[in-house]
Amino acid sequence: MYYVLLIFAYAVSLLPLWVLYRISDLLYLLVYYVAGYRKRVVMDNLRQAFPDKPPAEIKRLARKYYRNLTDMMVETIKLLTMSPKQLRRRFTCDLTVLHQLYAQGKSCQLHLGHNFNWEWANLFCMQGVQYPFLVVYMPITSKPADRLFRHFREKAGSVLLPANDISNSMAPWINKQYLIALVADQNPGIARRCYWYPFLNRMTAFYKGPEMSARRYDIPVVFVDIRKEKRGYYKAELKLMFEEPVNEPEGKITEAFVQYLEKNIREQPEVWVWSHKRWKHEYKG
Repeated sequence: MYYVLLIFAYAVSLLPLWVLYRISDLLYLLVYYVAGYRKRVVMDNLRQAFPDKPPAEIKRLARKYYRNLTDMMVETIKLLTMSPKQLRRRFTCDLTVLHQLYAQGKSCQLHLGHNFNWEWANLFCMQGVQYPFLVVYMPITSKPADRLFRHFREKAGSVLLPANDISNSMAPWINKQYLIALVADQNPGIARRCYWYPFLNRMTAFYKGPEMSARRYDIPVVFVDIRKEKRGYYKAELKLMFEEPVNEPEGKITEAFVQYLEKNIREQPEVWVWSHKRWKHEYKG
């Protein structure tokens, strides 16, 4: 099954992007109007985050979100055959801060949210730095699908670390210089081991892991904001937030990321993944 999926994905990726976007338009109609993929989750999340917006505006945001979601699908497939030149034309980011940290002999953590298109961001960053590039990911239940997505991400040389075995996966890198990308807005599996902060009008659990490792090993933390400028074009901004995390009080790094992420979501809400069941845990106080 894996090889069937891979051959099909390669064949589709050879199509020009304008054709892929016509496919995305069709997928949007199927996903939003026919299948209604997690539509209740999306609408509930949007109403919670934006209680002052009228129903018509919530529906408009939902439609824009689903259009971006299906664009993300075809854009990810396109990575299989997209050249570095094509990617640099469509995705831009000033990597100066990463070059400076590398020259200083420091490792670096990138903290980002589920903002489209993080797959293009990963590849762009990996192609532009000297660091070994580590990416923490959540394995997919379907083994063929998981293997396919690993192929997408490892194709250019990034090192994938499964989130469910992060301690063992990180062990070989502890004493080496590296750049690690952490999608830091994942829903934690165990709420009692997390930090809780107000996020989009609700107390929300966040993993302690990113902050704990940054403080323990004094790894500089860079926040990432990805914006969609227009269809097929993105711009990311890197902001060095904590150069010496070891000196920061517990919780400060995570709290700063939560505030940074929420600000960015409110400025361009349609590019964040609203179909995640993000609020599975109830705050006990």
